[in-house]
Amino acid sequence: MAPHDGLPRMSPPKFDLAASGGRRRALWDLMAVDHGFIRLVYVNRARVSEKLYRSGQPLPIHFRFIVRRGIKTIVNLRGRNDSGWYVLERESCEKHGIALVDFTTKSRDTPSKELIHGAKRLFETIRYPALMHCKSGADRAGLMGALYRILHEGRPVEEAVEQLSWRYGHMRQAKVGMIDYFFEQYRRYNRERPTPFLDWVDRVYDPAAVKASFMSQWWANLIVDKILRRE
Repeated sequence: MAPHDGLPRMSPPKFDLAASGGRRRALWDLMAVDHGFIRLVYVNRARVSEKLYRSGQPLPIHFRFIVRRGIKTIVNLRGRNDSGWYVLERESCEKHGIALVDFTTKSRDTPSKELIHGAKRLFETIRYPALMHCKSGADRAGLMGALYRILHEGRPVEEAVEQLSWRYGHMRQAKVGMIDYFFEQYRRYNRERPTPFLDWVDRVYDPAAVKASFMSQWWANLIVDKILRRE
């Protein structure tokens, strides 16, 4: 019988890798529910700089590449989670002595000012070489790749937004195009009133107004949301 001391009870972990069948269930969740079978053949990995990679969700077998490249930090842009992909990634990082940093981002929203400043601090403090990933490696990885080039390398926005490209599976005509629209608002403002990017973010940028003015094309939304089932 359960105790009646009025204290809250910790729920058991969704995937306990040490339990009987736990690893098998976690792998099934990673491969079937999280569409990891696609990343067996297409991990969507690329360089952002000499010391930073971007990719889709890594599978345990992808840690061979990660270890060979001497990766010291993995930045998980999907946020902390109790799903199979997360517990397996955490285990692989612990096994190889790699720091796992959870930094939650969104692909269907304008980036908040807090996220932008948080990204700057992140890039300044993590150990390199590093790899950052979302689920597919297309949208959130593209946003952070662009911010890395702007905030950490001081490159122009026009060059940084190359990280948001169809080559990585990014479709700007869909809701994820809100990221492109955000950068375009800065570029328009900067053409008329030259302003450093972070100054614009702090003094001019209104995330709610930018989101409200964004209009996406229905067919691209259908592809990304209903067919590809991106997060």
